[in-house]
Amino acid sequence: MINIIAAIGKNSELGFENRLLCHLPNDLRHFKDLTTGHAVAMGSRTWDSLPKKPLPGRRNIVLTRSRSRVDGAEVARSAEDILEIAAKEEKALFIIGGAEVYKIFMPHADKLYLTKIVSEFVADVWFPEIDPGEWQVSDIEFVKKDEKNQYDLYFKTLTRKR
Repeated sequence: MINIIAAIGKNSELGFENRLLCHLPNDLRHFKDLTTGHAVAMGSRTWDSLPKKPLPGRRNIVLTRSRSRVDGAEVARSAEDILEIAAKEEKALFIIGGAEVYKIFMPHADKLYLTKIVSEFVADVWFPEIDPGEWQVSDIEFVKKDEKNQYDLYFKTLTRKR
């Protein structure tokens, strides 16, 4: 099963200068809860942006054509390599970024786990367009801002229509 997980702003903003839009402990905990024990695949810029590498408790896979080795992670040379890994993976595979990698895997994804932050952000990358004809909301949870999380947000799960 291939899942995509991302935190996005009101206008599908994804990041700015190879950083997340903001720091939301609620979202980071949600991400960790969903992905721990599974494989995570990402592009090399997403890997480079991680404050702690590799992500603990997960099989880390980096999609890169320019690196022969990535300390702490497996290297995949193509989307096909990752699709092969996903086919053999007993558990779910989560695509965790960045924008181009999301775009490549959107046609292959079974579920989208989106944290929709209720704010607009300055961004230089955006999440790919979601075709409402292909996806349906299967779960949604509202989380109110608090002293540690400066924005309201929704945890939304979208499932591909079959």
